[in-house]
Amino acid sequence: MIYTTLEIERSYQVSTIWLNRPDVRNAFNEVMIAELISAFKEEGERADTRAIVLRGRGKVFCAGADLNWMRDVAQYGYEQNYMESLQLASCFQTIYTCPKPTLAIVHGAAMGGANGLLAACDFAFCEADTIFSLSEVKIGIIPACISPYIIKRIGEYPSRELMLTGQRIHGREAEHLKLVNRCFSDIHETEAHLQATLQLLLTSGPKAISHCKSLIDTVANKISMTEALDYTAKMIAEIRASAEGQEGMAAFLEKRKPNWIE
Repeated sequence: MIYTTLEIERSYQVSTIWLNRPDVRNAFNEVMIAELISAFKEEGERADTRAIVLRGRGKVFCAGADLNWMRDVAQYGYEQNYMESLQLASCFQTIYTCPKPTLAIVHGAAMGGANGLLAACDFAFCEADTIFSLSEVKIGIIPACISPYIIKRIGEYPSRELMLTGQRIHGREAEHLKLVNRCFSDIHETEAHLQATLQLLLTSGPKAISHCKSLIDTVANKISMTEALDYTAKMIAEIRASAEGQEGMAAFLEKRKPNWIE
């Protein structure tokens, strides 16, 4: 697919999805939202992709919603607003449920809905001077579609503080609140940690990674603790009997590298 708001780079089993509207600080509109859904689905299904990195071109990661798009949305009736919002919610859910590991590299700023993009990823890393803000209340709206992912990441009461005040915080505080996994002094440290994390992911069983993501999603969101007893026992039994599981256990016992490591 040819994208107009994104750029896709593929290198050694890693796909990088670049938000590519630097002239408007990578603000998202209906086109970018649709393209993000398509890109994460496409890269998530590629056999030669083992991990997906989300980044932003230019000075900031993402400034949130595009002002021109918001101006149009403000004129919509309820039904059209609902459909636009459902598409946005679908974008975050697509990233959250992607079968491949997802990593957001955040720099400059992540404003409003941009925080939904990073919060839906498995990992989020930033630089110390990055600004974060859930600023929706400042213009009389709410961070509705991103709220499931923000609350999952940082918990209820830190979410209340950020969502109700719309305050701006920087990278170190975002790390303290667990909005991002790690904060670094500069881009060089960030890149080094990204590569180290990717190396850990690429030396793990690719199917095991996808199954592990499904396991976490199911246990965290879809079943009770009682149901988890049977579900988890069945899942590990299936994985142990699978070709990858057999290869991984054999490699461990034989003190050799498994066949997914080149």
